[in-house]
Amino acid sequence: MLLNYEPFSAADAFRLLDRFTAQGSAPGRTAMPMDVYRLGDDVIATFDLPGVDPGSIDVTVEGNALTVRAERTALADENADWIAAERPRGTYQRRLMLGRDLDPERLTAGYRDGVLTVTLPIAERAKPRRVSVDHSDAPAEVHGGDRQVIEAPAH
Repeated sequence: MLLNYEPFSAADAFRLLDRFTAQGSAPGRTAMPMDVYRLGDDVIATFDLPGVDPGSIDVTVEGNALTVRAERTALADENADWIAAERPRGTYQRRLMLGRDLDPERLTAGYRDGVLTVTLPIAERAKPRRVSVDHSDAPAEVHGGDRQVIEAPAH
């Protein structure tokens, strides 16, 4: 079969996977919210990571899984008298399964203004390409199974 049926979009698959892998967050919320979109020949994933030490960010690819880990630490002063503590702290992780049409070998990542941006190029084999069509005046032979079909040129 030439077509592969996939009932969910990539974003739906990411959200479904997240429901089972988000850590350190309340139900329905994640400590590492993300957006995923396609821009030209790339799929871009952005992760909100305000207050995270850039040195704690770890992006790894193993097989077809992309894992993002980061750590947000608490105020180190033991004498602090907390009035409110709503910002999530600790180590957070998101794991995304990459489609076969992406090229993880050329993945890039950057962190700026509290946002981690991961760029996943679309593999060359998955990009649309034009196929040349040969033509001649001779009848075309089409072989299929046990029978042979010969088409005559149109006049």
